[in-house]
Amino acid sequence: MTCPISRRSFLLGSSAMLATTAIPRASAATRHRLVAAVGQAQIVPETFAGPTPVWAFNGTAPGPVLRVRAGERLAVDVENRLDQPTSVHWHGIRIDNGMDGVPGLTQAAIAPGEQFSYEFVPPDPGTYWYHSHNRSWEQNARGLHGALIVDEPEPWRGADRDLVLVLDDWRLARDGAIADGFGQMMEWAHGGRIGNTPTVNGRLGSKIAVRPNERIRVRLINAANARIMEIAFAGLPVHLLALDGMPTTIEALSGTIQLAPAQRADLLVDFAGADGDTIALSLQTRDGPFEMATFALQGEPVRSRYADPVGLPQSGPAALPALSNAFRTELVTEGGAMGSMQGATHQGRWMDMRELVSRSRVWSFNGVAGDMDQPLATVARGRPIVFTLRNQTRWPHAMHVHGHHFRVVSRDGKPVASPVLRDTELMMPDETIEIAFVADNPGKWLLHCHMLEHAAGGMMTWFDVT
Repeated sequence: MTCPISRRSFLLGSSAMLATTAIPRASAATRHRLVAAVGQAQIVPETFAGPTPVWAFNGTAPGPVLRVRAGERLAVDVENRLDQPTSVHWHGIRIDNGMDGVPGLTQAAIAPGEQFSYEFVPPDPGTYWYHSHNRSWEQNARGLHGALIVDEPEPWRGADRDLVLVLDDWRLARDGAIADGFGQMMEWAHGGRIGNTPTVNGRLGSKIAVRPNERIRVRLINAANARIMEIAFAGLPVHLLALDGMPTTIEALSGTIQLAPAQRADLLVDFAGADGDTIALSLQTRDGPFEMATFALQGEPVRSRYADPVGLPQSGPAALPALSNAFRTELVTEGGAMGSMQGATHQGRWMDMRELVSRSRVWSFNGVAGDMDQPLATVARGRPIVFTLRNQTRWPHAMHVHGHHFRVVSRDGKPVASPVLRDTELMMPDETIEIAFVADNPGKWLLHCHMLEHAAGGMMTWFDVT
């Protein structure tokens, strides 16, 4: 599902970047301004290539970290200085529908030279992110995304500090520029646009300074278009705190943590070691571990021994009610390379695969290739929903529900014990999952694959909560 990254590739070797990586942080004011415009970013080491032309918010890729406390109002004025329309989606936030940022469903796209003001109250603390939702298969890949951190109403004292790490997967040419090839149907019908330059906070091979024996809440965000990431911390003690912004039961992790595109994880990481030690943050690939960044232990130890780890306070939607009266429907995914789909309905009529491909459609939901004129479902507010998602393709899909968090209650017909809250769930080929949630947020809500080329190629629908 992912392309191998050779250790001999042009992006590896002694030229790895040594500067400490930091995302610029927005001011503490309630109202912020994001300007989408062409910019430059030093993604690869200067010894290899100069700055990469990118599309950026406020001149950086990823954009500035936005922070707000749960229950407080956030206002963001977005100005579009690009030559194509854009919008901003606040991924994972249980948001007012008109602020969700989906052109054609919840707002008109922001035209070049125009601006749009988003204003909402995030109800749940956690790790979220914002990204373009117009031509996102291109705009996100060019850099239009950033972290949105919703802090607990009362400070959580379980770590010395937190560290936001936005993971990405750029596809660069040898001169350091973003490679052409957007919109290739071959990629859309396979795994999506997989890159060749995995980065942390927009930098390849960066060095992140930490204190010996520091305990850090590490907030991981997979902002890649299509790459499923398996991340390892070189044997450090790691505990899981949250997934997709929602607290989990604290548990020790071993090996890697998997993040599909758009998924997030909050980890409690104990940087045990001495001054001068280095620890790799690695991406697991078919070619072996790829070192995305290095933690450099510097200074005096923070402590001589660690206290027992403490989890996050509970937040988010209430427990699921009984599902005997739930609204139920199926969503069947077909298409893609090596699939059996012969055709699908598009623009109101059935088309064979040749005609669909000519119209940039290679996937379907329930036999419909990306048409948005009718909802998948119309559900009364407050009623439980169970969506049965069937992946009848040869490819994995990261299924994202807007405006709600859900629980995976069964997988291939087997109940899931103690299901956690998610807003994005990875479905493997030929897998069936049931997701359940209460339709408590009124409006028109998108449901789509977050392999962004898959969404553009037909894996997109919506449901209406009335």
